[in-house]
Amino acid sequence: MLNLCDLSYHPASTPQPILQNLSLDLGPQELGLVIGPSGSGKTTLLEILAGLAYPTAGEVRWRNQVLLPEALQQLAGLVFQFPERHFCGHNVLEELRLGHPELSKGRITQTLESVGLGHLSLQAEPHALSGGQQRRLALAVQLIRQPYLLLLDEPTAGLDWSMRRQVVSLLKQLKKNWSLLIVTHDASELIELADRAWTLDHGVLQPYTLMTPAEATA
Repeated sequence: MLNLCDLSYHPASTPQPILQNLSLDLGPQELGLVIGPSGSGKTTLLEILAGLAYPTAGEVRWRNQVLLPEALQQLAGLVFQFPERHFCGHNVLEELRLGHPELSKGRITQTLESVGLGHLSLQAEPHALSGGQQRRLALAVQLIRQPYLLLLDEPTAGLDWSMRRQVVSLLKQLKKNWSLLIVTHDASELIELADRAWTLDHGVLQPYTLMTPAEATA
């Protein structure tokens, strides 16, 4: 269980806090969705949960244990918006082994299969893949680390309709084994997957009421 308790982030360089007293809970194998416009603090929230930024106040807990940023870096895997811009390997094998040279071919193949890329050549160049394949590879890069929590920043941004549906279908499968927290400005295609949802505006988090299937079709 992930718990945020009165989390705030107010760098000295900004007149107003970027995040103000955020609290949320996310359970095992749940998908949480944070919906907000550009500049609302969504990416900053993910960076704090990934241990890349230090909160000004409040706590991040996992299974009732308070975690410092160093521990969060081990707990969570962050997939950035447009993750293909962060690829560094010359081929798929290098990309997956960056920082983990000891990984076996079997582990790599299993991870690629889990994101629907089992057919992909390990010698394929990441930047030569389709947009949907690049997003799947970015997920594989994080999954191969075996995190407990997956963090995704606008996972369908910039993709065409077909590729967006592929990513949504993949996220539906991944939530069977992982806790996922996704931030987005457009919840239309992701809201159907959400177990919990919130809106974030000017750093303030509010619960978002999810409709039941019956309500959605009424």
